[in-house]
Amino acid sequence: MGTHRISLVQLVFAVAALVIGLPAVVTAQIGNSWINTSSMSTGRQAHTATLLTNGQVVVAGGYNNGSYLANAELYDPARGSWTTINPMNCARCLHTATLLPNGKVLAAAGQGYAASFLASAEIYDPPSGTWTTTEPLKTARCLHTATLLPNGKVLVAGGIGASNTLATAELYDPTSGTWTNTGSLNTARCEHTATLLPNGQVLVAAGHNYMSWSLESAELYDPTSGTWTTITPLNSARFNHTATLLPNGTVLVAGGVGAPGQILASAELYDPIGGTWTTINSLNAARELHTATLLPDSTVLVAGGVVTSNIALASAELYNPSNGMWTPTGSLNAARYDQTATLLPNGTLLVAGGLNDIAPYLASAELYDDLAFQITSIVQTNFNDLLIAWNTTGVSNVVQISAGTNGSYSTNSFTDVTDIVVTTTTTNFWDVGARTNGPARYYRIRSPQ
Repeated sequence: MGTHRISLVQLVFAVAALVIGLPAVVTAQIGNSWINTSSMSTGRQAHTATLLTNGQVVVAGGYNNGSYLANAELYDPARGSWTTINPMNCARCLHTATLLPNGKVLAAAGQGYAASFLASAEIYDPPSGTWTTTEPLKTARCLHTATLLPNGKVLVAGGIGASNTLATAELYDPTSGTWTNTGSLNTARCEHTATLLPNGQVLVAAGHNYMSWSLESAELYDPTSGTWTTITPLNSARFNHTATLLPNGTVLVAGGVGAPGQILASAELYDPIGGTWTTINSLNAARELHTATLLPDSTVLVAGGVVTSNIALASAELYNPSNGMWTPTGSLNAARYDQTATLLPNGTLLVAGGLNDIAPYLASAELYDDLAFQITSIVQTNFNDLLIAWNTTGVSNVVQISAGTNGSYSTNSFTDVTDIVVTTTTTNFWDVGARTNGPARYYRIRSPQ
């Protein structure tokens, strides 16, 4: 990412084994790349993915070909694998999942069997691996937003209920396990975004309701007074867009749906200080139901989505706040929309599930790592030493080499991953050093962060 991004199209690796007669063949995939990781047990869309305090990711609920899902799975980045865990008490999709200050996860509302609107809520406890019901919401809803406030409470706003689009909002208190009504939005809306600002207020932007195909209105929630204030509207009405808080405190809104049948490429910035929206450079590809993630280098990665006629996108692009430009980056291995994207503690991005027009209800998952050289195969059974060389001086050292046994050439999965100390580093090769004989391993090499 950023200044560490490497533009070389192809690396040439020379691998020398000290075990005579065991040739090694290595192929490499340069940074800006998506690497397949192991798949979930169940394909799904409209699910949630929540990063836990232990670095694992819990995926819960969703929808698959007429079935509302209660099952849940854990992704372990260290092993690159998924484990099925206890299911939720209620099958649901189009819900929200919020990490609470105590490390537990609140799953709230959504849509259930027979397209019913849910008011139920439950808590996932990672140490015990159990889901426990908590007090239901005051109003059943789906397609709402949930925002963790600085005071530890969760603000749920808007959505669709039994009687059309909702303006109501409510607060969940993890200490008492109760819901309390708070001030209502000035405009009922669903499929909007909610962003916690540095000053503790919450920006709700755009969406749609039964009165309007798409909305350009925006409002601010003040947790102190429990009230909403209408602010300057967006320049373009939209829903199914993304909103990302940037390090400078501004909010990037990108893509979505405008007029009927109009998928947007436009983007704009909200400045909380001036209270204004500014149109900026457009995405390279119009899209909705995509993901947008702030990466460690302060760029924003937009991935996947869908265009007209339900054609899923594999393309991805990076927004650079320093120059306001969008730059294409490596494409997803599987085109998808309505997926989840979770930034892992090691700086990689996990994308899971979603839909596409070829294989709906995807179970596949992949990782984006713009800092990594990915070696995708090693044809060798035993070796004592590994030398890796490349045909450029663009990278001069390495901070981590990880190796795993039982990998797959086709999926490049990593299991039983361990770190290996780099014994020698020069501008032309890495000497990984000797180790005991063992099975072939799959290597992941990271440049400095």
